[in-house]
Amino acid sequence: MKKVGIVMGSDSDLPVIEKAFGVLEEYGVPFEVRVLSAHRTPSAARDFAAGAADNGFGVIIAAAGKAAHLAGAMAANTTLPVIGIPVKSSTLDGLDALLSTVQMPSGMPVATVAIDGAANAALLAVQILAVNDRGLSDRLKEKRAAGEEKILKKDKEISEKYSRG
Repeated sequence: MKKVGIVMGSDSDLPVIEKAFGVLEEYGVPFEVRVLSAHRTPSAARDFAAGAADNGFGVIIAAAGKAAHLAGAMAANTTLPVIGIPVKSSTLDGLDALLSTVQMPSGMPVATVAIDGAANAALLAVQILAVNDRGLSDRLKEKRAAGEEKILKKDKEISEKYSRG
């Protein structure tokens, strides 16, 4: 199975990124976590992205706050799918990070999740890997079915308790 590369621009992003770990572990997807900056370690970031496919990665998740552009730097140096996580910071509540992640030029796509959306980034990475992994695809379907069952149970409970007439 291909690995997921998880790259953050600073270790201050770790509390957000940790939410991705549990999702990937739940699906049995191997991952590697790195701290690489598009601006402070540009050569190391470029080398990681450029070698990712040869090093067994299938998807890269990149998280950064403020106007840092780590996901874009990753996408510029690999043809692997890149998922960007804009991280909320003390300035602009993460809007700057969201815009710098989602506003990529033509030909350099970055899939972007919500501000601090690490769990969804991990789930999207699982879905991408599941395209070529039947077992992973089956686990995704089972999880969705369980989620549907849980909501329908809550629907019944709430409807019976509060509906009148």
